[in-house]
Amino acid sequence: MKKPLLVLSAISLSLSAILTPVSASTNLPNSVNGQQMPSLAPMLEQVTPAVVSVLVEGKKNASNQSIPEQFRFFFGPDFPAQSLPEREFRGLGSGVIIDAQNGYIVTNYHVINDADKILVALSDGREVKATLIGGDKLSDIAIIKLDKKVSNLVQIKMSDSDQLRVGDFAVAIGNPFGLGQTVTSGIISALGRSGLNIENFENFIQTDAAINTGNSGGALVNLNGELVGINTAILGPSGGNVGIGFAIPSNMVKNLTEQIIEFGGVKRGILGIQGGEITPDLAEAMGYNNSKGAFVSQVLPDSAAEKAGLQAGDVITSINNKNIDTFGELRAKIATIGAGKTVKLGLIRDGKALTKTVTLGEAEQIQASASDIHPGLEGAKFSNTDSSDAISGIKITDIAKGSPAESYQLQQGDIIIGVNRTRVKNLAQMKKVLEQKTNILALNIQRGDRTIYLVVK
Repeated sequence: MKKPLLVLSAISLSLSAILTPVSASTNLPNSVNGQQMPSLAPMLEQVTPAVVSVLVEGKKNASNQSIPEQFRFFFGPDFPAQSLPEREFRGLGSGVIIDAQNGYIVTNYHVINDADKILVALSDGREVKATLIGGDKLSDIAIIKLDKKVSNLVQIKMSDSDQLRVGDFAVAIGNPFGLGQTVTSGIISALGRSGLNIENFENFIQTDAAINTGNSGGALVNLNGELVGINTAILGPSGGNVGIGFAIPSNMVKNLTEQIIEFGGVKRGILGIQGGEITPDLAEAMGYNNSKGAFVSQVLPDSAAEKAGLQAGDVITSINNKNIDTFGELRAKIATIGAGKTVKLGLIRDGKALTKTVTLGEAEQIQASASDIHPGLEGAKFSNTDSSDAISGIKITDIAKGSPAESYQLQQGDIIIGVNRTRVKNLAQMKKVLEQKTNILALNIQRGDRTIYLVVK
């Protein structure tokens, strides 16, 4: 009968050893069996200075949807939102320095949308005002620029997001709930996520690294400290982390930011096809023994796809030698590569592998209607100039007959190069000048080889 007591004594001694508090002077091992204990700290010390907090302030017109239902009767269903008072708001998010020399920071469009003031808080505590350069709502990317030269900025290195694999380790860096810079880790859970109705062009990286409110615009990096994505959304019942977060791939970010910096907006590329995903039934009917790729159901006349020789029934399997899994992925990548760029498409036609080289068309010019700029310009359409124009500015692409814009003697082909004595090179800069809500516009216009001034009231 003494044997069980000896066993219990041994267990008691073992538990006592485990539960004994470790004193502060106890030296914990930094290696096991000669191997260094793993840590992300050395990588993060290099990367975290490139991730910033973005604080915004602005005003939004209150919508009649904000009126309680029981009071809606007093206003009527057609009560105009613009007659309601403006509502001040404050918001916060994150951003990533991509060009330290010029002070360019990438963030989400929804972080800075409607912001009148943008303040960037660097990881070392310094705060610097910033200005919006431009953004793309459909892909939720924006570029802001620090208003002054700042020393010792650190920019992040971008990785090739097409090389990501499910199971790769990932680290999210941002400013959740305004707590300050926070790091979480996880893995790449899935690639090419679309159909989430978050943005119009969806090709998300899914990760289980904890992402919460305020992380938007922050960095998703690999273990080398390279940017693989910009954190943009979470999937959760209350806006909190449930292990499902989404990031915009770095390759898309690179394409979009280069266009925004150069043009003030995105020159969206287009193939000129209609199609959809490949279902098992469709694959069987087409004699295609795979479920990955983008099915082409129609090629639009006079489109980039038709000029390159694409045909209805083709299955597009790769872009620039990198495989695609879905039609949504194809659509997002083509739209963000940029108009005028040449891409190589891999496809399957009648069971045979082919390659087609396509020069992308322009889905739409970077345009704005007169109502977005000034009521006196009603009837005019605008776009940013391109490389074929002799000077940078805002080109008038169309003038409606009998419109206010025509009455002020604006002409198609005019290039606006200045507004109220301020030089403007694109629509984003022009809109920034007009945020001052002035009633009179003094437009400096390049018309042919002449420079003229027109006053619009």
